Amino acid sequence: MQWYDYLYCFLGGVFTANFFPHFIRGVTGAQFPTPFAKPPGRGMSSALVNVLWALLNIVVGYAFLWAAGFSRLDIPSLVTAFVGFALMSILLGRTFSQRVGT
Repeated sequence: MQWYDYLYCFLGGVFTANFFPHFIRGVTGAQFPTPFAKPPGRGMSSALVNVLWALLNIVVGYAFLWAAGFSRLDIPSLVTAFVGFALMSILLGRTFSQRVGT
């Protein structure tokens, strides 16, 4: 793998992680912050906007993983994608726990 393939795997993991909170909140009909809210990332967006944002994230995440030639059998690419996924998950958990009530 080239160095940029690792970057693509990392970004694929990041975008894939960002899919989950927006998709879950959207399909359950709950509002949730998105970059399209006012103010961006702080205000609440509708459930439909969250589902659309989630779907865009999963498409972009897949595109990065595809461009990297990602394979679950290739341990370095798997670990790199997991690190991106894990770091984004931790960041999302910390960020949204302060902004969104349960």
